[in-house]
Amino acid sequence: MKLILVLDNIRSTYNVGAILRTAEGLGVSKVILSGYTPRVHDKNLLPHLREKLDKEIHKTALGAEDMLDVYSSGDIISDLKKLKKEGWQIIGLENNIDKANLMKLNDTGLKSKITDKIVLILGEEVKGINYSLYDMIDLFLEIPMKGKKESFNVSVAAGIAVYGIMNL
Repeated sequence: MKLILVLDNIRSTYNVGAILRTAEGLGVSKVILSGYTPRVHDKNLLPHLREKLDKEIHKTALGAEDMLDVYSSGDIISDLKKLKKEGWQIIGLENNIDKANLMKLNDTGLKSKITDKIVLILGEEVKGINYSLYDMIDLFLEIPMKGKKESFNVSVAAGIAVYGIMNL
């Protein structure tokens, strides 16, 4: 199975770094940074700003940012359309939504609903995936919660979801 992660509008450099480290450890093929997600090694930034972001991301990525194929998207909708044409299935990780194409990560029927080329979209820490991307998404995944909290931190959710998908 091949898996691409999309980090769309993730606010925290530490979450970005933690997700990159987890993605590298679990064998993710590529990570796409979009929206206002902090970029690693962003040549479009002034050197002192690039150095600051790189240092913050490195604090939790611990070098994974240099081991992964990381791509900065200027137009995520166009990039997702291209990936769909290439046969990639687009999955959104969300919670507390009412969608007919929503499945829980532990659903026994999930394995039959996914392909071997997946793009997993992670959205902003509080608001989730930007609604403008919903029409691109083939399937929404939700991590079942057992406690009173309604969601996990995005970096923790990324690890749970990627591990769960890769081990179906």
